[in-house]
Amino acid sequence: MNNIVRIKLKRGSWEIELECDEDKVTEVVAKVLAGFEKTSTGATPYEVKDLGGVTCRGLLEKMWREGWFIVSKRLSEVDEELARRGYHYDRSAISHALTDLVREGLLTREGEARNYHYVQKKPPL
Repeated sequence: MNNIVRIKLKRGSWEIELECDEDKVTEVVAKVLAGFEKTSTGATPYEVKDLGGVTCRGLLEKMWREGWFIVSKRLSEVDEELARRGYHYDRSAISHALTDLVREGLLTREGEARNYHYVQKKPPL
């Protein structure tokens, strides 16, 4: 059985956390670093603007624009929906992004600490 290894890579403003089998570290790191290489146009192939909202907050805003928060959702439901869409974030990152959207007035939070439900406060424009 292989050991699972957790690695943090940082390059410029990017920071990536990886988890993989110990025997795959070299392969996985090489693939990630290759993604950082500059293209002939000088742009990196993984700019956030090109991927359409790959930040946790960007994805939550997209879900808000789609009307996904019309019905109140628990943190676990938000986490499950992000995973269903192929994005896996730590729940604390999701919670922080949701709190930011509450502060900005896009969502409102109902319930008590550790049992909040998030619901759309104002409709998307």
